[in-house]
Formats: sequence, C-alpha cells, structure tokens
Amino acid sequence: MAARVVDNLARVRERIATAAERSGRDPSAITLVAVTKYAQSASLAALIEAGCLDLGESRPQQLWERAKEFAGRGVRWHMIGHLQRNKVPRTAPLVTLLHSCDSLRIADALDQALVQSQNGSSDEAQPLDTLLEVNISTDPAKGGFAPDDVEAGLAHVATLRHLRVRGLMAMAGKPDDASAAHADFRHLRELSERLKSHCPPGVTLDELSMGMSGDYEVAIEEGATIVRVGSALFEGVEP
Repeated sequence: MAARVVDNLARVRERIATAAERSGRDPSAITLVAVTKYAQSASLAALIEAGCLDLGESRPQQLWERAKEFAGRGVRWHMIGHLQRNKVPRTAPLVTLLHSCDSLRIADALDQALVQSQNGSSDEAQPLDTLLEVNISTDPAKGGFAPDDVEAGLAHVATLRHLRVRGLMAMAGKPDDASAAHADFRHLRELSERLKSHCPPGVTLDELSMGMSGDYEVAIEEGATIVRVGSALFEGVEP
C-alpha cells in the first residue's frame, strides 16, 4: 500500500511540474494539498514520510481525529469543506489554511472562535489564514460568495482582527469538461487580478486554490497556486 501511494504521489508531482512548465510557470510555486477524505491511516503515513505535509480534510470530525493521530509530524492541515458554525471552535485552532470561508456568518464565527481558543484574550489570538470560497460557476447547488459579492466580502473580513485573507478558492462547475473548467478557473484568476489593485489593508490575494483530481492540470494552466488532489493519490489502494 505504502509503495503504491508513493508512486502515485510521484506521478501527480510530475504532472504538476509538466502543467506548470507548459504554461511558463515555476512548479515550486504550486502547493499540492493531499485530500485524505477516504484514505486509511497507513496511506497518510506514507504521504507524510514522502514529504507531502499539506493534508486537506473536508469533514471537521475526521480532521480532529487525524490531527491528533499525526500530531508532531509537521503536518499542515487544510480545511477544504464547508464548516458549520458549531464546529468552528474545535476546528480553527488546528488549521493552517481554511479554504472554505464561504459566508460572512462563518467569517464572524471564526473570528470569535480564535479569540476563545486563546482563553478570551484577543491580544494573544493568532490570525487564521483563510481563502474566500467563490461560487465561480454560479451553480445554485454550490456554496461560496457570488463573484459580484467578493469585493464586499473582502472588505468585511478585513475588519476582523483574527482572520487573514490570503486568496480565493473555487471549484469548476463541470470538472469533466476541460473547456468549461478553463473558463471557470480563468474567471477566478481574472477576478483576483482585478481586486488585487484595491485590496483592503491586511488582505492579500496571492493564493488561488483551484483544481482537483480531474482538473488540476487545467487549473495550473490558469494560474492555480494550490491544487487539492485526492483520488489520484490513492489509485489502486484499498479504501
């Protein structure tokens, strides 16, 4: 199992490098987040041993368990799924980067949770790096800020002392359609570029988290700095 995971990881890294070079980009500027939703602990251990330390979870409870299991291993945990407000207090202190800040209500809840995690002392609370999730395809079944609402969302989050916006995140509406995925990812990049020129103080838009197992190469060609890859890393491995 471990050998297969390591082989898959090498293959994904090679494809990331090829996609980056094809679009004139430096492969080292792209972060691979391994999405571990269905993986066994042994597979996670193999990834960590191979130097893949950015791990992403979409379910808070599983993130809690795995953060405890792999404590002290240098893992940087990414929360990539929707986060309900009642799960914020336990999740926020464990996360290096939250990809799915998808509403102002969640942003406010995160800010309060970070204060509470420091025993109520706002002076000691460390800011959480976060990405605003954008419903770039405007699919009503998907979460996130509407593209036209992102600017106002950035302005609001900038007023919160304990959140630090680092960029935007999105999913393609039709990941199996390369042409449609290109259009969605290009739209997110162009939105980010347009807003960079007048970001509120404390907000940076350096990161674009876009692309999953079926479309991460397309995302890289359109400017992704972070790709979230799950199933491609665990092909041939029993769940």
